[in-house]
Amino acid sequence: MVRTVSSHEMSPSTEAWAVHATGLRVKVGKRFAVDGLDLALGPGVHGLLGPNGAGKTTLMRTLATVIRPEEGRLRLLGHDVRGRGSLRGLRSRLGYLPQQFGYYPGFTVREYVEYMAWLREMRPDAIPEATQSAIDRVGLTDRAGSRLKTLSGGMLRRAGIAQAIVNSPDMLLLDEPTVGLDPEQRIEFRDLLRELGLDRCVLVSTHLVEDVAAACSDVVLVDAGRLVFQGLPADLARLGEHDGVGDNPTERGYSVLLRDHRSAA
Repeated sequence: MVRTVSSHEMSPSTEAWAVHATGLRVKVGKRFAVDGLDLALGPGVHGLLGPNGAGKTTLMRTLATVIRPEEGRLRLLGHDVRGRGSLRGLRSRLGYLPQQFGYYPGFTVREYVEYMAWLREMRPDAIPEATQSAIDRVGLTDRAGSRLKTLSGGMLRRAGIAQAIVNSPDMLLLDEPTVGLDPEQRIEFRDLLRELGLDRCVLVSTHLVEDVAAACSDVVLVDAGRLVFQGLPADLARLGEHDGVGDNPTERGYSVLLRDHRSAA
């Protein structure tokens, strides 16, 4: 049975969710890129799928507190992001890898990750060990002293992942993290995702349906800023057993959901 989530299914205790959104609307320019979204996410690895223009990056930027919602309610780690209070404490508990992330080309990998740890207000005495651990986990140990401008695209992406996890965040947001990674690196990254999702909320936006099927405990599909589906990867694959377009059941299930959603709109 496919499980879609509505506000009626959400726990009455919003503190139980890392992400709890009801009627969320976020404007980009003159249009609502996120339009009436209801979403609840707890611990685990959640794969965020959707076509280009579906609102994935806008949603990720909103959850990272880069953009404030226009309408609706959004609580992150128990904090109301539309309230009048400071978001400073919340941001120190987040890890975020944007689709396009900025960096100083002259920084070494170690300097970059240390700098991002400092920005998240980690204790100075904890930064060196946390930095080394993050660099080791993404497989850049032997390049820790290399300047970012000398790295390949895949290595640079891994440095971006390292800065996102350096503070052991309670919620980790990764926007297209596997861009530039080779097949072996993607397999290693899936293992890291599963490990990270054991005790925190991890949301991964990607176009690679196979990565979601392999590494995620939960799938979230959005289209035109609205929730189309939320459920297990096996639920998605079941929809594509005998219908849809794609090379495997998960991809076909994805196409079936989008087709049915658009025909009903």
